[in-house]
Amino acid sequence: MMFATILVGTDGSETATVAVSHAIELAGELRARLLVVSAYEPVSNVRLRRERIDTPHDLEWMVNPREDVLAVLDEAAESARSGGVGEVETFARQGDAADAILDVAEERGCDLIVVGNKGMTGAKRFLLGSVPNKVSHHAPCSVLIVRTT
Repeated sequence: MMFATILVGTDGSETATVAVSHAIELAGELRARLLVVSAYEPVSNVRLRRERIDTPHDLEWMVNPREDVLAVLDEAAESARSGGVGEVETFARQGDAADAILDVAEERGCDLIVVGNKGMTGAKRFLLGSVPNKVSHHAPCSVLIVRTT
């Protein structure tokens, strides 16, 4: 079985970073393309209103946790490049983490999805084990569940 395109999901937590490291190692050895996916939640209107008071109108859309997700993705991409992965793409998707992983895997025709076994518990939105559970049941390709603890 040839894995030409490998996808890994991360939320920047310690356990997710272990899964990312495995995916980078694998992609490097197999000379595969690596896709890194992270999901973010829409921000509550109350918080947005509070933060927008000092924000110029054209920058309002930037006041949300997406910046954190983009930082997590940039860091993972940087690690991949320095780990010898030739082709790296990142995807920030709003909504459920498992859905984000599955959607990108389908859209990009991935051969392998890598997720951590602890379900990326770094953020409240990731219930323990829910992400690998959902991904493994609905994936359009093989899934590698990395033991992260």
